[in-house]
Amino acid sequence: MIRRLLCLWTQQRQPYRNMAVEEYLTRQVQPGECILYLWQNDRTVVIGRNQDAGRECRMAALQADGGFLARRLSGGGAVYHDRNNLNYTFMVRQEDYDVARQLSVILRAVNSFGLNAAASGRNDLLLQGKKFSGSAFYRSGDCCYHHGTLLLRVDTAAMEKYLQVSPAKLASKGIASVRARVIGLADRIPDLAPQLMGIRLRLAFGEVYGCPVEDLPETALPEDAVAALQQRFADKNWIFGPQRRDGCKVERRFSWGEIGLQFVCRQNRIEQVRVFSDAMEQEYAPALERMLTGMAWNLPSLLAAVDRVEASAENLPQLKADTKELLQSLF
Repeated sequence: MIRRLLCLWTQQRQPYRNMAVEEYLTRQVQPGECILYLWQNDRTVVIGRNQDAGRECRMAALQADGGFLARRLSGGGAVYHDRNNLNYTFMVRQEDYDVARQLSVILRAVNSFGLNAAASGRNDLLLQGKKFSGSAFYRSGDCCYHHGTLLLRVDTAAMEKYLQVSPAKLASKGIASVRARVIGLADRIPDLAPQLMGIRLRLAFGEVYGCPVEDLPETALPEDAVAALQQRFADKNWIFGPQRRDGCKVERRFSWGEIGLQFVCRQNRIEQVRVFSDAMEQEYAPALERMLTGMAWNLPSLLAAVDRVEASAENLPQLKADTKELLQSLF
């Protein structure tokens, strides 16, 4: 049961710093606590844990404009952040983790302006049939976070400039462009500022959980621990992953998301494999990589490796079945 609410609202806008604070707080949250972290980034493309950076972001354009590319801990797809967004993260222990309740905080705050926003599935919040917020999720041991982005004002030109949305993803949703998919809350509330939205979120946080909200000063965080995490998030090896080598690659989109497999083989055995995916299940791609690495390059061997994958995912049987279908297309 949640008995204590903490809120940290940072003025930092450096993405690697914000992600470091997010991870630190997640690992430190105590039983019976819920921490709400409110934050903004300057011009940043944030990719999911298992995505291919080169496929998701137009790096030359982003770098030319002084932007950042960051890789988060959670799964899911790429998003664009700037000062027109307000990001939120709920940190709790596993026993208190409740996505529906956490999303109800966001909806209560948004609808306090007289809007009629609603949840769609597990991840998205919609207004007038268009998305203004999406969620992603992370767990380490029994410490969890649920985070998302609130679009206040949408710079669709920037989104289209920096994000590379695959044609398969757009086609699967029956839409023609990023512009058709999203809405900013300021389209309905023209004078909406991040500060006002943050105040409403903090108020709704206390109302939904029925507890007073304590402010958590950022100065209370140990700078050395946060700085070490920040350095890791800024590391090119974390952002881009191992250097890609020429090899066999196959990809496909399924109902749950996209998956791509890239293999480097030597003497008919898999020497290196990368699994790229925008699936929300963060653990599946790295677990699949571990199982496929070193396997003989033949279909029975690869299918057996998929069967041995263990990952925390409600739809694991479907993930495995679709991965097998993709592998079969190689032989």
